[in-house]
Amino acid sequence: MVDVSHHRGPSQFGRAYQIMLQNDAHAPGSVDRVLLERMVRLCSETAAYLYEEYTPTTIRYERGSRPELQQYVEEAVGGCASDEERMAGIAGFLIRIADRAEANDLDAMLFGGMEEEIINRGTDFCVYLTRVGCVMCQVAGFPARLVNLFNTDQAYSGHAVIEGYRGGIWGAVDTSTGVVYRHSDGRPATTWELMHQAGLIEAHSGFYSTVGQFRGAAVSNYFVWDWKDYDYTVTGINDYYRSILEMSSRRWPGGLRWLHGEDKA
Repeated sequence: MVDVSHHRGPSQFGRAYQIMLQNDAHAPGSVDRVLLERMVRLCSETAAYLYEEYTPTTIRYERGSRPELQQYVEEAVGGCASDEERMAGIAGFLIRIADRAEANDLDAMLFGGMEEEIINRGTDFCVYLTRVGCVMCQVAGFPARLVNLFNTDQAYSGHAVIEGYRGGIWGAVDTSTGVVYRHSDGRPATTWELMHQAGLIEAHSGFYSTVGQFRGAAVSNYFVWDWKDYDYTVTGINDYYRSILEMSSRRWPGGLRWLHGEDKA
């Protein structure tokens, strides 16, 4: 067991991102906050541990324990013959969820909730698409986990993907864009490989498939069979996130920048 305590939590990617994550709109103690607090930075000191020991590869999901979620999984992977096909089926299902997301009415925006609830309301938020994708993979029979990405050279440039384990290999999947990262021979490409082989990223077409987006990464375990251990409180938007999303809707006049002095010492 490797001690990763010095590589855990929102402080790993600089002061500005720490402030951003600490001002998250989710309820204190709720699942999405907890997963941020537990994330472990992927770096040279942790990579071997994160890819060899950190995430169990045994599936402990009990059939029937999440029947509605299980039904969605069956819809997504029906007719698929392999884990690669199942992964692509789940990615396609999540794209359809994103397509159903309502226009940005900030007053009606909801944060949090169980995966079934997220599917039913539709969302294009990467943090939810990854959480849903992670548990759908596990219900489908193969391990998965969450990966947070940070372009530390830009303001508010966080993103989230999953890694799914198939064929003895972890592979990154962008549940927001449907991009399944692979090597040229079809093998899944890990986040660590993407961070160090720019060509692997550039070989894929996706809004977040940029070298910058993979400058920083952190991994979190989240298991569908542990759902009773989490708080799925739903909240509305807070003032901090409202200011960011309002500026985003205006296409960042004056350029993308930290709005609240997060980057100031």
